[in-house]
Amino acid sequence: MSRSWLLCGMKPLQGSTHFSLGNQKVEKRMGCQQSLQSSEVLKVRTIYINDPLKNTFCTNSISTTKYSKWSFLPRYLYLQFSKAANAFFLFITILQQIPGVSPIGQYTTLLPLLVILAISGIKEVVEDYKRYMADKVVNSKTTSVFRQNSWHVIKWHEVNVGDIVKTLNEEFLPADMILISSSEPQSMCYVATANLDGETNLKIRQASLEVAGIIKEGQLVNLDGKIECEEPDRQFNNFVGTLYLRGKSPISVGPDQMLLRGTQLKNTQWIIGVVIYTGFETKLMQNSVKSPLKRSQVEKVTNMQILILLLLLFVISAVSCVGATIWNKMYLENIWYMGISGITPHNHVFDILVFIILYHNLVPISLLLTLETVKFIQAQFINWDEDMHYEQNDLYAMARTSNLNEELGQVKYLFSDKTGTLTCNTMAFKKCTIAGIIYGNHSDNTDDGNENLSRASFCEFNDPKLLENFEDGHPSSEYIKEFLTLLCVCHTVIPERCGNDILYQASSPDEAALVKGAKKLGFVFTTRTPYSVTIEVMTETHTFEILNILEFSSNRKRMSIIVRTPAGHLRLYCKGADTVIYERLSKDSLFVEDTLKHLEIFATEGLRTLCIAYTDLTETEYQDWLQEYKKASAVSQNRIQRLEECYEIIEKEFLLLGATAIEDRLQANVPETISTLLKANIKIWVLTGDKQETAVNIAFSCKLISSTTPRIYLNADSFEAAQQTINHNCGDLGNLLGKENDLALIIDGETLKYALRFEIQKKFLDLALSCRAVLCCRLSPLQKAEIVDLVKKHEEAITLAVGDGANDVGMIRMAHVGVGISGNEGMQATNNSDYSIAQFRYLEKLLLVHGTWNYFRVTKCILYSFYKNVVLYIIGLWFSFVNGFSGQIIFEHWCISLYNVIFTSLPPLTLGIFEKCCSQKSLLEYPQLYTVFQTGEMFNTKVFWIQCINALIHSFILFWFPTKMLEHDMILRHGYTTDYLFLGNFIYSYVVVTVCLKAGLETTSWNRINMVLSCPHFWMGFLLVPTTCLIQNFFWKLIKNTYKRGLLEEIQELESRKDSILEHSEIFEKRMTAASLAVSFSTQPCEIFFRDDSVDLSAPHGYAFSQTEGAVVTQEELVRAYDTAKMENSRISKRSSDFSEIF
Repeated sequence: MSRSWLLCGMKPLQGSTHFSLGNQKVEKRMGCQQSLQSSEVLKVRTIYINDPLKNTFCTNSISTTKYSKWSFLPRYLYLQFSKAANAFFLFITILQQIPGVSPIGQYTTLLPLLVILAISGIKEVVEDYKRYMADKVVNSKTTSVFRQNSWHVIKWHEVNVGDIVKTLNEEFLPADMILISSSEPQSMCYVATANLDGETNLKIRQASLEVAGIIKEGQLVNLDGKIECEEPDRQFNNFVGTLYLRGKSPISVGPDQMLLRGTQLKNTQWIIGVVIYTGFETKLMQNSVKSPLKRSQVEKVTNMQILILLLLLFVISAVSCVGATIWNKMYLENIWYMGISGITPHNHVFDILVFIILYHNLVPISLLLTLETVKFIQAQFINWDEDMHYEQNDLYAMARTSNLNEELGQVKYLFSDKTGTLTCNTMAFKKCTIAGIIYGNHSDNTDDGNENLSRASFCEFNDPKLLENFEDGHPSSEYIKEFLTLLCVCHTVIPERCGNDILYQASSPDEAALVKGAKKLGFVFTTRTPYSVTIEVMTETHTFEILNILEFSSNRKRMSIIVRTPAGHLRLYCKGADTVIYERLSKDSLFVEDTLKHLEIFATEGLRTLCIAYTDLTETEYQDWLQEYKKASAVSQNRIQRLEECYEIIEKEFLLLGATAIEDRLQANVPETISTLLKANIKIWVLTGDKQETAVNIAFSCKLISSTTPRIYLNADSFEAAQQTINHNCGDLGNLLGKENDLALIIDGETLKYALRFEIQKKFLDLALSCRAVLCCRLSPLQKAEIVDLVKKHEEAITLAVGDGANDVGMIRMAHVGVGISGNEGMQATNNSDYSIAQFRYLEKLLLVHGTWNYFRVTKCILYSFYKNVVLYIIGLWFSFVNGFSGQIIFEHWCISLYNVIFTSLPPLTLGIFEKCCSQKSLLEYPQLYTVFQTGEMFNTKVFWIQCINALIHSFILFWFPTKMLEHDMILRHGYTTDYLFLGNFIYSYVVVTVCLKAGLETTSWNRINMVLSCPHFWMGFLLVPTTCLIQNFFWKLIKNTYKRGLLEEIQELESRKDSILEHSEIFEKRMTAASLAVSFSTQPCEIFFRDDSVDLSAPHGYAFSQTEGAVVTQEELVRAYDTAKMENSRISKRSSDFSEIF
């Protein structure tokens, strides 16, 4: 067993490490690991390069297991004995070891308890071993490390702080590193950070120029120095450090030189870096939360009822003790014939202990073993389900724990990641509008067929009409040519030839999709040099001179490029959001209204839109602007602001060409799954680290929100602004606050930081709960966990979190139930989850079918187990009134021992494993059935005690009827008379028959029971006693199913009648509109007057664009760093030479 995360393999650090989480109370409860605090005295760590013996820091091994070989026994025992039943049986076991106290033997409780603990322990070990093996897969990944003057391939867990590591293209980084050099120009590299922040665009990192040339082995051998940096913290975008190399001036390093564990190298052949943080000190692991010991709500309710039952048991024992005292005073002197005169009665304490042991089986010890068996088999049903088998990757659903099976049937809030969970992480050029004409495939491709599409196939544009219009001289042909030319020229994509094909490398997936879409339509981007781009149009080559790049930013929402066309004309191409393009259009621009309508159509389909426009420039106009541009580029303060002001001067008088529509491809059947879950009254919140526009588009695409849904945007840069906006919106809702309305709430991470402060936390939650959909964007992993924790703390509802990346681990651990998607962002989420599935759509069956069945089965198993034990063992109380409260038992010892082991062992197992409330077909066809179980009405304190009272009545009948039957004794064959054990056998047989018939009454089918005994009294009682017990239950069930039928009973009747689907639907529709329906599935009518300008009531236009901004390398520097016009052979030869020298 690997070491616990608490131990972390940590060696002592020099000095004390100061950690803080900001809100210490919240994060102490969350079990978060502590991070760096910007305290008065900043702690500095020193890392020695090429000298591992001096670096004594955390190892690079990680563990997601619940136990270690040292913590297993104490932690497991704590988990088991935190259950009231186990603690009680331990207490009984200790009492039974006192000589003369136990009337039923010394080991009748000890042996079953040991068996239960052993079986539960084996199950925990097996489940934790699976986690250990999953961790081993991660820790055993290989990487290359420079040691002993050469490169060695080692496993990740062997990587140490100070090691020089090389990583190749498409590989994940094993630890946090400082970039030293790379294969790309200017020592740049691209990394995919979707695993950390959910963003789809690639990030650019660049090594310091002072060390960028260190690439050969000889240089690495002589690399001698140290790095002084801050202690580990969880801030992805913050890092301060200094690199000291012998004989050189200190080199400042920051986040632009930092590569984080969990990111993936992209579009870069290789990089070399120095490891600074490993294992649980990496920023990825610093954002994780401690794995809690989760217990289901059903288990908590059961635990509470057991405590109450134990209290009742002590009361019964005390009453019996009082009865014994009274009886002894009244009759002890007069029973000389029993030969007990002179015997001193026991003291009260002794008597109470005797009665506690006598009645202790009121709490069924067999229930614990039965539940462990039932839940384990239920977990196997999930693992074996072929409907949740993803054949493309041969992945099955997996229950990584069986303790939470029934929680799946009560989920009220579902928190979902976006990137990789709802989407496939691929962009597809889907549609476009040019000169007021829509082009593109109008068919719906959200079925299973999209699973088989290659991830490299970004373009799905399929409309021959566009090329026909272009080639046949349609009036819009010139617009089409200019539109596609803009797509080939205005971007930051880098082309790379691979044989006869061209591969496009881009930090922006949107740009890659557009360039590939233009390529499919015959406009091929072939070459980029520092000052030009070359495209091929129907075999004709055209070269455009790049003069200036007006960079994209979130504030500008557009990117422009000034080029000189092959004809020598100056032209500015621009692509961006409709809001910024339309306000800069010329009065001569055409197709404005048509394009706007098309944008609305694209947006309602969830497509990402960009408006495409251009303007021609005169030489004078351009030269005048260029002078202003050079001045703005030379200023030292507020340069970015000055440049953006300069861009505004020339970005005007645009002529609109049209717009593009890109699909951020959803996983198969995501809209249908979300629609079904919403019908099941499951609230869905999307928590993502991606941009706001992207999240909104996905919400439209997966039908979480509609085009008519008012959208409340919370974007504030201060606490006061956030408080004011939240208060205004809460006031506007009035009486509808706290009720679900057809609204969508969109909030970013910066605003959420203020919204979670104590002063407005509750109001923010009330506002969020008043909305049908909630989208939280730009969140850190810790903020995701805080959102889940907020709902858990204030709402008495079961939460489920689903995600596929390392940034989702916190919320997966924090939620009542964590589900990991086995996706493309590593196995971190899966390894930390309670259940893992391959696709989001499998949640539908996991919750509505397995969850419903498991909850129904487990609750029935629990209720029945208590029922049958109360029926038998409360008879000991009735017998006490006959035996003078002597503590005498009426049954044989073997009868007591075998009652739960043999005679009544199968009914609870059958109920827990095979019982079904409805068929799978009905549960999926009528998701509203889920609400019947979601509210917990089938298992709560009221239901539990009704069952116990029912058992009490049955036990009364089962004891007193046979007792009265044999009150005057009877003579058997050969002159034998009956005794109390004979009566006990009567009663015991009736009990077994009654509880088995009760199980048959509870389930949909039950087995025939035959018993043959020779006593005529038995046969009379066999008919009379069980019938008397169960007649009340039979009539109550009959009345309930006739006059108080719910939705569940309606469906059960339909299934039993085997009606046609049409008849099912008609009856269901009537049922849904009936006034007696307890749960309303429609949201509140949203007739609200919003005064705050944070609410957007307009139709969406779908703008979204992913692009790296604010990077160490500007977009202009990036495109001017590449020259793909050089001879490809010499380029490959040079790269191969460098590569061989390094590796």
